Amino acid sequence: MGYYDDDQNGQMRSNERGRRGAKFGYFLSSLIGVIVGALIVALLFPSILGKTGTETDSASVESNSAANTSTATPTTSKSVSLKVTTDITKAVSNAEKAVVGVTNIQKQSIWSNQDFYGQDSSSSSSSSQEAGSGSGIIYKKSGDKAYVVTNYHVIEGANSLEVTLYNGKKLSAKLVGGDKWTDLAVLEIDGSNVTTVAQFGDSDALKLGETVIAIGNPLGEEFAGSVTQGIVSGLNRTVPVDIDEDGTEDWQEEVIQTDAAINPGNSGGALINISGQVVGINSMKISNESVEGIGFAIPINSAKTVINQLETKGKIVRPALGVGIENVSDISAYQQQETLKLPSNVTTGVVIGAVQNGSPADKAGLKEFDVIYKLDGHKIDNIIGLRKYLYEHKQPGDKMSVTVYRNGQSKTFTLTLATASGSN
Repeated sequence: MGYYDDDQNGQMRSNERGRRGAKFGYFLSSLIGVIVGALIVALLFPSILGKTGTETDSASVESNSAANTSTATPTTSKSVSLKVTTDITKAVSNAEKAVVGVTNIQKQSIWSNQDFYGQDSSSSSSSSQEAGSGSGIIYKKSGDKAYVVTNYHVIEGANSLEVTLYNGKKLSAKLVGGDKWTDLAVLEIDGSNVTTVAQFGDSDALKLGETVIAIGNPLGEEFAGSVTQGIVSGLNRTVPVDIDEDGTEDWQEEVIQTDAAINPGNSGGALINISGQVVGINSMKISNESVEGIGFAIPINSAKTVINQLETKGKIVRPALGVGIENVSDISAYQQQETLKLPSNVTTGVVIGAVQNGSPADKAGLKEFDVIYKLDGHKIDNIIGLRKYLYEHKQPGDKMSVTVYRNGQSKTFTLTLATASGSN
């Protein structure tokens, strides 16, 4: 028979129980660790811990729905409309529709050296083409006609003229009259489409630094109705002008100086004040790489009389002396002393080079080599001064005193002015 050692068996049982207890302890420790870890995670990252069952699915759906809504509905910016009204915009609104484009159309010859059959021949034909363009101002509407003032150099040499209204409608224009000396011209157009007429202001009331606005078509119709702002930079300026393009100054035009941008095509357009009244007619600028912001406009007060005469008479009627003249300053000092016999302190004036038979000068007794230095007691230094006095202060038929040096002696003559026909 076999024998069992109870002590050994008890020891074996005891060891077995110990191993079981150890396993249970390990399991319990692990379970407690898992629970503690879960609690820590839940406390630190609550969003990670989802809900159970249906609630978890619902939260997930809501989260996804929110995400989808965020990506599906883009943020839209609101468009804000502002109505800006200033003194400048009001002034432009008052005048802009009265400013038009003026197109100078001229006939140009087209030469051909071959006939219809390809044979050599010399023939020519003509076609009308745009030779230049500028701007103009509608200043009057009478019945079914309207009148436009522009610069003479805009319409010079034209075979036909065309006016483009503010709305783009083109109308044929008739030249009523033009004047080279003042660089002004008046056109007539059909007035049925004219809705706005410019209001003339008072250019004599302008002040240095006053705001002015130029309206016109710089560089043609592409930039029609362009508006530039500036100030009155100078008053009572004079700009020398070579009327007959012979290289000699014939006239000094009185102008308003402004730094409002005036470019080719602006000529004839409006220079307006802050009330939208026309105070000048844009005329020219100094074109030089080293110069910027010097433009000129004809004062409207000076232009009014000319405009009225051009509209009613078709031309400017000017007085004449009936003489050929030359500046004393253009004559050598030797000739001044020996031929003209002028006093040594006299270096200015106008020399009579020729006297027309039957002219006012001839009838009054003026002679060749007489040196005019006063008209009606007003000092005359040169030809420009003489012309300005005559053209701005006298009319044909007026009497005028002329004071001259003759053989070194001062003499005064009285004459009655005639109507100019191309001579002084």
